[in-house]
Amino acid sequence: MREPVECYPTAAEVDAWCEDILRRAQAADLSAELMEDEPWDFRLGVRHTQGRYVRFRSQILGEWHGFHQACPSGRGPVLIHVPGYGAEMSAHPELVSDGYNVLHVNPLGYATPSGADETKREGEMWPVLPDTIHSLGREGYVDWLAQATAATLWALRQECVEPDRFAFFGTSQGGGTSLLLASTFRDRGVRAAAADVPFLTDFSTAMGLENSGAYWIARTPMERLAGERPGDVPAAWRALGLVDTLSHAHRLTMPVLLTAGALDEACPPATIRALFDKLPGTRSYTELARQGHAYTTPFLHLARAWFRLYV
Repeated sequence: MREPVECYPTAAEVDAWCEDILRRAQAADLSAELMEDEPWDFRLGVRHTQGRYVRFRSQILGEWHGFHQACPSGRGPVLIHVPGYGAEMSAHPELVSDGYNVLHVNPLGYATPSGADETKREGEMWPVLPDTIHSLGREGYVDWLAQATAATLWALRQECVEPDRFAFFGTSQGGGTSLLLASTFRDRGVRAAAADVPFLTDFSTAMGLENSGAYWIARTPMERLAGERPGDVPAAWRALGLVDTLSHAHRLTMPVLLTAGALDEACPPATIRALFDKLPGTRSYTELARQGHAYTTPFLHLARAWFRLYV
């Protein structure tokens, strides 16, 4: 049996994959509608902050939503925020007050201004990671990232945005995908990335632990695949390798901020340290004592300083 990392893509294959996602997003017939205020919803409503929901539509990519907050000065950098695996919507008025535009992008239509689209949920979980495995990378995160990439390209075209000053950030899945997006935009001028307790990092190590934490979302479908289609297991590991932030370390040449929780069993610190050790450029790693897996309060303070330095 081959070791999982032996199935991982080469650096050149990761480069080509990122370029394919970027080309797909650039070719999309994207329309973006700034929506009127929706009735407040306790799950996803945003109050006490200026901003508008955005509906993104594309015949090629599908439909999804975001939340756009314009900077008060009328023109400034833009920070792209992406959600955790719960697909929660987020607003960041403190970053707007710092002079940034902020676009939260919520791919695959899992979250809408009026609530979660439960028709897209499978059991208790969203299916993006299992879909990545079962489709051998033809669906799942490749679609998620293409939508987020297209929304980023839209943001960079807005009059309120200085298009050569942008960065990505997020927590958990949002941390991992912010790094994947920064990798995709490496040659497009991305200034920085900030990833809080990032998921999608070092699958092989995390899934090999007795307590695989959040990585059970991958381990369970991989075990099912091994029973039903054992010949596809190497291709499934390659698909996971394409969305493993470790595979993108050579592309993460922009300043990268990482945080980890010392008590985090969902995204173990060892996986995040493994990524930190591979980063080739300016980098920061902060491990928070007595911190489990959560949106960590210190992260936002660290990220604000990081963006002031590099964005």
